[in-house]
Order: sequence, then C-alpha cells, then structure tokens
Amino acid sequence: MTNNRHYGAGDIQVLTGLEPVRLRPGMYIGSTGPKGLHHLIYEVVDNSIDEALQGMCDTIEVTILKDGSVSVSDNGSGIPVEKHPQTGKSTVETVLTILHAGGKFKEGAYKVSGGLHGVGVSVVNALSTKLVAEVKRNKKLYRQEFSRGVPQTELEVVKDLKEDVTGTTIIFHPDPEIFETVEFEFEVLEKRFREMAFLNKNVKIIFTDERVDRQEIFHYEGGIKSFVEYINRKKTKIHKDVIYFEELSENTQVEVAIQYTDSYSENVLTFANNINTEEGGTHLSGFRASVTRTINDYGRKYNIIKEKEENLSGDDVREGMTAIISVKIPNPQFEGQTKSKLGNSETRGIVDGVVSNGLTAYLEENPKVAKIILDKALQARRAREAARKARDLTRKRSILDSMTLPGKLKDCHESDISVNEIFLVEGDSAGGTAKDGRDSNIQAVLPLRGKIMNVEKARLDKILNSDEIKAMITAFGTGIDKEFDINNLRYGKIIIMTDADVDGAHIMTLLLTFFFRHMKPLIEHGHIYVAKPPLYGVKRGEKVIRYCYDDEELESALNELGRDKNYKIARYKGLGEMNAEQLWETTMNPDSRILLRVNIEDVLDADDVFSTLMGVDVEPRREFIEENAKYAENIDAWGNYDRKCKWKWNNRRRYIQEDA
Repeated sequence: MTNNRHYGAGDIQVLTGLEPVRLRPGMYIGSTGPKGLHHLIYEVVDNSIDEALQGMCDTIEVTILKDGSVSVSDNGSGIPVEKHPQTGKSTVETVLTILHAGGKFKEGAYKVSGGLHGVGVSVVNALSTKLVAEVKRNKKLYRQEFSRGVPQTELEVVKDLKEDVTGTTIIFHPDPEIFETVEFEFEVLEKRFREMAFLNKNVKIIFTDERVDRQEIFHYEGGIKSFVEYINRKKTKIHKDVIYFEELSENTQVEVAIQYTDSYSENVLTFANNINTEEGGTHLSGFRASVTRTINDYGRKYNIIKEKEENLSGDDVREGMTAIISVKIPNPQFEGQTKSKLGNSETRGIVDGVVSNGLTAYLEENPKVAKIILDKALQARRAREAARKARDLTRKRSILDSMTLPGKLKDCHESDISVNEIFLVEGDSAGGTAKDGRDSNIQAVLPLRGKIMNVEKARLDKILNSDEIKAMITAFGTGIDKEFDINNLRYGKIIIMTDADVDGAHIMTLLLTFFFRHMKPLIEHGHIYVAKPPLYGVKRGEKVIRYCYDDEELESALNELGRDKNYKIARYKGLGEMNAEQLWETTMNPDSRILLRVNIEDVLDADDVFSTLMGVDVEPRREFIEENAKYAENIDAWGNYDRKCKWKWNNRRRYIQEDA
C-alpha cells in the first residue's frame, strides 16, 4: 500500500495564550449553547464568592446591561495590579490572558476555594468580543480593556479614589461567533444566585436585569437552613424545625441541614466549596453511613426498633428526607473539570463524625421529633418488605410463564435498541389502531387502560400492585429503583402517545411522574419521548390534504390554500378518531412525525414541579393554577398545550424539548 500522505513537523500546530479556548470552547465551558453561555457568568461570580470565603467580600452585584453585556462587581480584595514576577506583565493582564494563572495554586492565598484550575476568568475573556476589567486598590481605580482575549489597552489608572476601598468589576460581551445565542435568561441565573446566597449566609447578591427593569436581592442569614425550608416550602413537613449543625474538623468546615416531609422520596444535595457535586462523592458517603447508623443506634437504645427486628436500611431512614450537606475544604479533589464528584478520601470520615455527633445530640434533645422520624422509617421498612415480596412474586410468575411479556404488549421483531421503540398508548381502542398502523419490525405497542396510579402519593409496595405499571416494568426489562439496570433496556425509544385533550395530558403527566421517581435514568439517557399528534386535518371532500399541529399552523395552511375554497376542517381530539393509516402518517412514521424528547436539566426544579402538581397538598397546586391560569387557553388542545403551556416546561429548564 502506497502512503502519499505528507505528515511532518510543520503539520503540528502549537496553540498559545488563549487560542485553545476559542478553538475548543466546549472543553472549558461544557458547550456553546445556553448552558455554556451562562457558565461565563458563573466563572466570574465564583471568583467573587471565593473572595467571600476568605472573609474579604460581603456584596456581589451582577447586572445584565441593556446591550446584553454583563457586569459582575464585588467589594473583595481586588485583583493585584503590580507587575507579575514571572510574566513581566501586570497581574491583572496575567490572570486574564494566561490559562492556569491564579491565586489559588499558591498555598496561603486562598484557604478555601471552588475554582482551583485557574482557567475561569481567562476563558471568559477569550470568549468575549470585549472585556473590561476595573480594579479598586491603593486608592486608585485601574482599568484595562481586552477583545477576544487580546489586550487592547495597558492597565492604566483612570481615577483617584478618596477612600481606601477595594474590589473588582468585570464587564464582558459574549462573542456571537462562538455561542449559539448571547441572550441571558433571568430565571436560569436567578436560581444559581439564590443557591449561592443560601450557601454563603454572609453574602448579599444583588441581581439586576436592565433589559426588563427587574431586580432581585438574595441574602439568607439562615444559610442552608433557609435552603431546606425553601425546598420544602410546598411540601408537608412532619416536624417543624430544621435539624442543623456545623463543625470545623481537621480544617474542614462541615454544615448539615435536615428536615423530613411526608413524601416517599429523598432529596439530598451536596456541595463542596460552593460547587454543586451532583454525583455526590466522599462527603455524601460519610453522611449516608452516619445517618443510617445513628438513627439505628437511637432506635435500639430506646427500644423503638425491637431486639428481633432487622436494622433500618439507608433507604428507610432517608425516605422523605430533604438535606443539604456543605463542606469547605482547603484542597478539594474533584473528578474532572466538571467538578461533579468529590474525591477527598479523608472527607468521608470527617463528615461521618460530624453528622454522628450533631444528629445524636439533636435526637437526644428532641425525643418527640426523633420518634416521628423513627416511625416514618419503620413504615418505610414495612413497605420495602412488602415491595420485595411483590417483586419476588412477580419473578416467580415470570418463571412459571416462561418469562412471557405482558399479554397486551404487541412486540416488535427488532431487538436492537438503536432502532426499536415502544408506544405507550391511551386505551385499548387507540392501542388497536396503533397496532394496525405501526411498523411491526421496529415498533412495539403497549395499550394502557385509563389513568395509571399517581406514584407521588404511593409507596413502592402499592405501586407494584398496579397491573399497568407492572406491565411497563416487564416490557422495558430494566427493573425499577435500586434494581434498575439500563443495560437490560429492550427499547431505545419509549414514546408516550395520548389524546390531545386534558385527560391525555393528565395521563402523560402521571407517566412522567412514574419515570422521574422510579426510572430516572431512562430520562437522563434520553429514552423517553412524547408523541405529538395533529390537532386538525384540512379536508377536500373526504381526503385530508394537510395536517396541522396547532392553531397557528392551521391559520397558515388556510391562508396558503385559500379561504374561499370549500375546505372542511376535521378536529382530532382523540387518537381513536384517526384510522391506522392516518395515525401512521401523522404520529408514528419516523420520517414525518413530531417527537418531543423529555429532558431534565435541573433535578431540584423537576422535583418541585412534580411535588406541586402531583403531591398530596392542595394549596401549592391551587397557587400554581391561580398564578398560571392566564396561559390556559384551549387546554384540551395538544397544539395549544405545546405552544401556550410550554412556558412552564421552558421556565423549568426545558423538561420537554423538541427532538433534533
């Protein structure tokens, strides 16, 4: 084989300065979509928060300016302005133009910090058409301007200050050549700043959006106690006070806040140096081990757990728990740049000890609350045992039935999950139509009778007694909860296909609640979809010549076809109103259908939505309806549901988004 390729030293490109950031921005900020755009602000604000952790800053002002740029200002120490001994440039220019340059590498400069990689503000600089840095130090105001990471001016004194104040202001314009959009969303930033204020009770964050003349001030003297109260604001608490304790142990500051609700799921959030460690880590492991052991020890000591009874499991003691664990560590070891998991091995033992001491003391001092918590955990154990028996019975039946799939399931021939899919269809009638209209090679159909159980209001043992839910579990092949194994998934797409009316939307919500609470990885891995059937058919005679999925599309079609002609408008409220051919053409054909992929970008917001809409408490749901009733026009229409009600999904970080 002849190799004519020229590959030599000249083909090796050496990127200097901030060139790598502009060439591969996703490596530094995750993406160039909305998430990456907002990450720019977080990188700058994180620096201000790090100043607060040193006790040098108590106020941070974030402003979205009218031209779409962002200003972040703090009253911290201010970036040093003197010439840097290694670079020969000012320190301001050094930290803004050189990757891995920062005060967090040198021991002593920052005792505790979230940003240890030294890439934050320099990356923001690289990805901005214009960045202005203003620093207050030495009774002077210094200023330097950059464009796409390149200095446009020298660091210069622009003003003498009467008072010896300090601080840093960064003003930047995101580069539209890099980002898909440069429009910041108030709601996205609001959530993040609220979270930061909860985690740093001595910090006030003033967030202003000059585009819409809106301002929010976040300052919570209760810290993470207030955070727990905020999370549980729409839930029924089984004890009034938030359990709280903090302790400095081996140079690690540990803060814990706990409160139990009457729900059947846990909500435990962990943070390390203000970084949300979504995948947990050693601090979460230490917390879980300690809580389980401490509650069991207390139950044994006071004979609440009888001698012959088995210990409570971790799942038992955490049922209904809302908790925040915040640790501040001198040298955190995160797994990767994303910082989603804490790896410090010593932290497990430290958190374990602090939680053990703090929780034991609280339970001893508050026996009534302790009894309430133990009673709930014991109920959870009984339900767990009943659920285990139900699962065992299901397994035995499956074996006796030679592992047969649900009788109502019309399976497909293809077993490759990269191409096959299953439709969850409302009712036997629509299910029959779907079975007749499908591509039997790649499409399976499982009809569901009526509305499935609302799992938000039931424990697992009750859930496993539902025939419809058992049919789905068996069909998918993954199991649920702790036994869930995505490697056993039988279908690549699980598609909810319901009628375009209120009942159909309700069934869809019930199914989404079930998936979120008991099969969350299906959503996280992008396997759950919602089918969008047409709302109208424009007919000439008896033949449908155009399908329309909402009112706007119908208006556009009539304008195009001509309103003076004799067209009939058919309105499809139910899947059963279409024959098999029409259902295939409009809703099931992969080449022409519209699918909405279910997505979770914020677990806390998702939990809040499902608790509000599907929980036991009526009052939060009433408030939700009253607040958002103005959006409910033609709520029996799928098209309008998508167009008018998508506001809710969008504001909640796009739980449902159109599949690309």
